[in-house]
Amino acid sequence: GVDLLAGYRGNPIGALSAIGKPSPYFLASINLSGDTSFAAAGLSWKFGDRLYVRPGIGIAIHDGPGLQFASDGSQLQLGSRVLFEPELSIGARLSEKVDIEATWVHLSHAGIFSRVQNPGLDIIGVRLVLKLP
Repeated sequence: GVDLLAGYRGNPIGALSAIGKPSPYFLASINLSGDTSFAAAGLSWKFGDRLYVRPGIGIAIHDGPGLQFASDGSQLQLGSRVLFEPELSIGARLSEKVDIEATWVHLSHAGIFSRVQNPGLDIIGVRLVLKLP
């Protein structure tokens, strides 16, 4: 289904200069078909200026169906309510206030939050980034 994703990305955290001054982010994704929606928070790093790459890592919580696999394979089961949320964006600055990003977001428990094997969930899309005053 189609997902609508909205979020907030803060300024780089100078106190974390030892790990490259990451920016905090918060995001929420709502699936318009009633499938899995989630909220996440994490840190991302920006490499480049006009053209850039932005990897990030966060923790998410989702409202997807049960935590075990459906016996008939009809539902994606994520194995844990709490998931890792790595992401990667490739972006371009269009103006001082607007960027556009091609984005990949992955949700998975990575075998840490649960022993139940899960295929994870991948979201690929486009982000319009608006810089607030």
